[in-house]
Amino acid sequence: MTTFETLGLQEPILKGIQDLGFIAPTPIQEKAIPVLLGGDRDFVGLAQTGTGKTAAFGLPLLQQIDIKQRHPQGLILCPTRELCLQITNDLKNFSKHLGDVSIVAVYGGSSIVQQLRDLKRGVHIVVATPGRLLDIIERKAVNFTNVRYVVLDEADEMLNMGFQEDINNILSNTPDEKTTWLFSATMPQEVRRIAQKYMSDPFELTVGNKNSGNVNIEHEYYVVRPRDKYAALKRIVDFNPEIFGIIFTRTKIESQEIAESLIRDGYNADALHGDLTQQQRDKVMKRFREKSLQVLVATDVAARGIDVDNVTHVINYELPDDVENYTHRSGRTARAGKSGVSIAIISGRDIGKIRQIERVIGKKFTKVEVPDGFAVCEKQLFGLVHKVHNVTVNEEQIEPYLERIFEEFASMSKEEIIKRFASLEFNQFLEYYQDAPDLNVKEERRSVDGVERRSSGGKFTRLFINLGSVDDFTRGDMLRYLCDTSGVRGNKIGRIDLKGVYSFFEVENDVVEKFQQVFKKAEYNGRSVRIEMSQDGDKRRSGGGRPPREGGSGRRWEGSGSGSGAGRPGGFKKKY
Repeated sequence: MTTFETLGLQEPILKGIQDLGFIAPTPIQEKAIPVLLGGDRDFVGLAQTGTGKTAAFGLPLLQQIDIKQRHPQGLILCPTRELCLQITNDLKNFSKHLGDVSIVAVYGGSSIVQQLRDLKRGVHIVVATPGRLLDIIERKAVNFTNVRYVVLDEADEMLNMGFQEDINNILSNTPDEKTTWLFSATMPQEVRRIAQKYMSDPFELTVGNKNSGNVNIEHEYYVVRPRDKYAALKRIVDFNPEIFGIIFTRTKIESQEIAESLIRDGYNADALHGDLTQQQRDKVMKRFREKSLQVLVATDVAARGIDVDNVTHVINYELPDDVENYTHRSGRTARAGKSGVSIAIISGRDIGKIRQIERVIGKKFTKVEVPDGFAVCEKQLFGLVHKVHNVTVNEEQIEPYLERIFEEFASMSKEEIIKRFASLEFNQFLEYYQDAPDLNVKEERRSVDGVERRSSGGKFTRLFINLGSVDDFTRGDMLRYLCDTSGVRGNKIGRIDLKGVYSFFEVENDVVEKFQQVFKKAEYNGRSVRIEMSQDGDKRRSGGGRPPREGGSGRRWEGSGSGSGAGRPGGFKKKY
């Protein structure tokens, strides 16, 4: 069996690993560390989130550092402050016995003055997010002319977040003869281009298949009506009493709304998104790591860098626009060899997106029925039984009360006591879920040409419009524009897929002709607006845009479903 000792790591680093309880290297560590210890070859490593990439590049990097030279020798770029702090903390733990190794985290949302002071004292390794590091470079507060190693961690996500230009500017401030190590969960063309531009004959290592999902993750989906999404979410959480998970949304507003609704309904939940201050984010993450939160509701960007063990479930309240982001989301669970479940709550229109994700990750989704009220009550009942069975009894603390407790129960048989304890919470769930409606719907059917679809609200037709985000539209703006221009009410308009220079939207069939007539003479900012029927494989251009294949991402413009009605049964507001 391969051990860290056989990989060629120095004794002080091995001691740091042992202190952390590491026993055997993960596959990416086993294969990458010997190559990186050579120190003179560019490297591309592809492995899923949670497979130990930080140690894979962090341990060799620490071994290459000359502690006597107190200037930046290593630079690590990553997409978010959470990941920046996580990497910094890991490197400090790894280097515990190496001596006075200075590792400084540079990220937005925190005092730049303090970060400048830390850099001025002298630093061996800088771990940074691109935006804040550029600010510091422009202030000439750091000199990277002697940097020997540059690590691009989560390279695909940095590009997804629009850091391409920032990365180019930062790398232009580093020497040409440096060694570059690139780590990524997926390998889109953008990442491939970075490797070609900044690396010379890199050693490429793939653990698992490119863009594939973690084999320890089970993928499930539930098909419900858009208005029932929130009710289905609550029922899924209730059906998994021991859940410790992350709920992903597309927008900051939606994550806040869902979190507030869950809190009102008695769940231990909170939101994590970009509108929170750093202090608020740190507070939320502290609660989540301590498991005083049962579920965390987060956006994709905010969740990057979350490294929390034992996450049991990832729930996609909305599927991501970019299919590859699904891999990052699901990677929050099943970390370090553990198992987990990734769930998607979708409407019938998103079946195509599920099939697309299956092709990318190389795994099939299992279609699961939203449990009925009886199944939820049964699961909660036995969840309570298991808690009682596994509870630790503090003999010393409870001893003074036992005599009175026994007196209270003296008139009851063992069977009666068990029934009453079990009924304390079972009765509440039984009452709440009595006559609970079936939330499942049949998968929608497509017509032969792939345009018309049958949904719970009737038939919809997908249309193309040559306006998009470059025209400063959000989905809400687009909905208002379509309604105002056509005179059609919003409930007649379905899913809106906002792209760059074009968009797709769905309308009920009885208003298609009206849209086509109204927009024949429509203009926007002096430009003719065109609406066309979207067909599978349509390659026509409109206003410079190129419509993609049918089945793109997006959501029907519905509310978040946070109007949940009656709250969840009590008894679960305590620390999870």
